[in-house]
Amino acid sequence: MTWPDGIVRGVLDAPHPLLSARAQQVDPTDPRVVAAAADLLATLRSEPRTAGLAAPQIGLSWRLIAFDAAGHPKGRSWAGELVVVNPRLAEASRWRAGREGCVSIADLTGDVRRATRITVSGSLPDTGDPVTIEADAFEARCIQHQLDHLDGVLFLDRVPGALSLHRRLHRCDA
Repeated sequence: MTWPDGIVRGVLDAPHPLLSARAQQVDPTDPRVVAAAADLLATLRSEPRTAGLAAPQIGLSWRLIAFDAAGHPKGRSWAGELVVVNPRLAEASRWRAGREGCVSIADLTGDVRRATRITVSGSLPDTGDPVTIEADAFEARCIQHQLDHLDGVLFLDRVPGALSLHRRLHRCDA
């Protein structure tokens, strides 16, 4: 697939209203969606040590996520640098708490319980071809974090209490 050159967009900061709204399903073959996918990837690439972004974070209330968990020390799976349109969590197992942060919440991280093994299905931009991703460990956490963004949920909404919040010492998002 030949991707259009994406534009690096600004990332919204919480409490922007788009970050707490449910995103809408889109047609993966729509040229606007293909362009948004390219923008999402360009923006992800511009954010050092950020493994994933969701369309609401760049100002689009569309069900689109991008991720690339390559090289993360807690990674065991790697689906590649990928954009998924209208992703759905099909299976989740092996729940465990882990630390995560978000580029939209600059100064905090938190302990969040998530599945360490997941299966996600959706479509690829441009062709609309179906895609299924099986992920574990860090990549599974990253994808679930992005799926939450599509439902207007921030990781802070999943932190069980104040003792599970931490001041960010470095920038490494889930």
